[in-house]
Amino acid sequence: MTFDLQKYLSDGVEIIVKDALRASFKNPKEVLYLRKFSKYSRRATEIRQNFSENGKNIPVFLIASITSSCNLHCTGCYSRASNACNDEEPLNQLSADQWEDIFKQAKDIGISFIVLAGGEPMIREDVIRKASGYPEILFPIFTNGTLINDDYFKLFDKNRNLVPIFSIEGDEAATDSRRGEGIYSKLTESMEQMKNKNIIFGASVTYTRKNLRSLMSDNFIAQLHDFGCKVIFFIEYVPMNENTIDLAPTDTERNLLFGKIDCLRDDYEDMIFLTFPGDEKTSEGCLAAGRGFFHINSHGGAEPCPASPYFDTNVCETSILDALDSKLFKSLRDEGHLLDDHRGGCTLFENKQNVERILKGA
Repeated sequence: MTFDLQKYLSDGVEIIVKDALRASFKNPKEVLYLRKFSKYSRRATEIRQNFSENGKNIPVFLIASITSSCNLHCTGCYSRASNACNDEEPLNQLSADQWEDIFKQAKDIGISFIVLAGGEPMIREDVIRKASGYPEILFPIFTNGTLINDDYFKLFDKNRNLVPIFSIEGDEAATDSRRGEGIYSKLTESMEQMKNKNIIFGASVTYTRKNLRSLMSDNFIAQLHDFGCKVIFFIEYVPMNENTIDLAPTDTERNLLFGKIDCLRDDYEDMIFLTFPGDEKTSEGCLAAGRGFFHINSHGGAEPCPASPYFDTNVCETSILDALDSKLFKSLRDEGHLLDDHRGGCTLFENKQNVERILKGA
C-alpha cells in the first residue's frame, strides 16, 4: 500500500487539535480560539490536498528562527555550535514586515503551524506582534522564559494563537547547570504567572540517552502539571560533533519514550504530549526538507532543519513555495537521504557529507 504523506500529516493535525481542545476544556478563551482554529486547519488541509493533487507536497509545519541573538549561553546549544546564534543583533536579519510576508505566504499555501525560534525569539516582539495577526496559524514560541513582561502577558491573553513553550532541562540543578544560575527560578516564575493569568503555555525538554528516564519521571511530569503546563514537547537531542554522538537517542530510547507517552496521555487528560521529530518509522523517514516541515533562518535561508544549517535558496529572493522545490530540498527527498536508517539523532547529521555534496553540485 502506498504511503500517503498528506493524509499522515493531516491526521496528525486533527489529533493535535482534538487533544488541545480536551486539555483546554476549562479555559473558555482557549476553547473559543481552538474551535475557530479547527475550522482554519480543515481549510488548510484542503489547500495542501489541492497542491498534492498537482504534484506538490506542502508541509504542515514551518520552523522560523526570527532572530540570531540570545541572552543566554546554554551548554550544547546547536545554534551557537553552528554559528547561527550571537550575542549581538547581526546585520541583514529579516525585518518584521518580511516575516509578516512569510506568514501570509504560509497561510495561503496551507501551513498550519509556525514554530517561532531563535536565538531567543522574545527579543523580537515586533515579529511576534505580526504573528498575532494570523489566527489561521498556531505559533508555538520556544523561549527560555526570561524576557516575558507585562506587555507579553497582555499580548498572549489577547491572541491565543501565540503559545509560549518554555525550555526546561528537568529540575533546578539540571536547568541551571545548562542554562545558567537562577534561570530555573525565572522560568518557573513565568510559568506561575501564566497559570495565574489563565494563559495556555507548554514546556520543551531535550532528551538524550542519559536524561530520558528523569524527564519521563512521574515527579517531573507532575511538577510541570502543577505549574499549569498544558503541552510538553520531547525534543530529540541532535549531536553537534562526533564527540557527542553517544548522547543521541537510539530506537531503544525512542520506543521507551513512545510507550511512556501513551501512559502519560491516559494519566493526564488535560495535557498534550508531543515528540520532535517523532517516529520516523510511521512517517517513512525524516520529515525535514519540506516533507513535513522546513526551517527559515533569521537571514531568510531555507534550510532542511534547524539542526542541518545548509541552504541554497533565500526566501528574500523567491517565494516559500518555490523554496520548497529548491535543488537541495528536492535532492534530499528524491535521492532517499531522508529515509536512511541511522544510529541515532539526526539523519541529516549522519548524511552531512551528502548534503554538502549536493550544495557543491557534485
